Amino acid sequence: MREVTAFWTERPGAGALRTEALRAPAAGEVLVRTLHTGISRGTETTVFGGRVPPSEYERMRAPFQEGDFPGPVKYGYLNVGRVQEGLEALLGRVVFTLYPHQSAFVVPADAVIPVPDDVPARRAVLAGAVETAVNILWDAAPLLGDRVTVIGAGMIGCCVAGLARGLPGARVTLVDIEPGRRAVAGRLGVGFADPDEAPRDQDVVVNTSGSEDGLRLALRIAVDEGEIVEASWYGDRPVTLPLGGDFHSRRLSIRSSQVGAVSPRRRDRRSTSDRLALALDLLRDPAFDALLTGSSSWRELPETMGALAAGQRDALCHTLDWRDA
Repeated sequence: MREVTAFWTERPGAGALRTEALRAPAAGEVLVRTLHTGISRGTETTVFGGRVPPSEYERMRAPFQEGDFPGPVKYGYLNVGRVQEGLEALLGRVVFTLYPHQSAFVVPADAVIPVPDDVPARRAVLAGAVETAVNILWDAAPLLGDRVTVIGAGMIGCCVAGLARGLPGARVTLVDIEPGRRAVAGRLGVGFADPDEAPRDQDVVVNTSGSEDGLRLALRIAVDEGEIVEASWYGDRPVTLPLGGDFHSRRLSIRSSQVGAVSPRRRDRRSTSDRLALALDLLRDPAFDALLTGSSSWRELPETMGALAAGQRDALCHTLDWRDA
């Protein structure tokens, strides 16, 4: 057996790198050497902070998670690496895997998705976020020429806006309290507004802000009889909404969107593997590089996760470089 390095949340607010033994791949498996991993800031900092509600312990499990919430737990799902051993057809291929932060790992061959040759390995860590955005847009179902507003210019919100702007005639606006996100919106080719300037009467409103204020704003700016797609996950935080006033007279509705299952609009003809392969194909667009706003060595992962969870570091998608591990 060889030794590998993995990141674990030992207890809420504290993480560490552990050395583990790695077995050789069996028939039908591959050994992948990690190149880059990405931190899914909203979900992973919720896990790191120990804020996963007990009712969600099973539903929130990552595909290759080890340990249990609140910890010790090995969690993560944005991993790009190169196949070094196993199935001959995959040898040498750069692949995306829903695997935690670890220098190398063994998984079934059907758990990896080859990355297109013209998608840089670091950009490919966004596949999980783009996959989530694909599911959100399948749920939201925007049409030609729609006015689309995405509240929350984090990694998921930016991916939703970046994909929606490809719809002919669509007017897409990102809304965020952070003025620095305006430059990211510009690189994605969409409009930007702070909450006070958010356009009204929007045909499609998606909230990815993870904030009560964001969802309240969504109710205000949706068109009458409109549907708000709530794509945030609040962990154990309660949310209070103004469902009096004109909520009923305007016949508004709120619909949740979550990536754990394919949207009902596509479930009969798309698998989760199809959805992930589509996300990787969409990442041929270099505009997504605007979301890669931080990078550090895997050696700094415990400190990096702590800083992101504490709000001491601003990043859309922070990546870890494992190439020297």
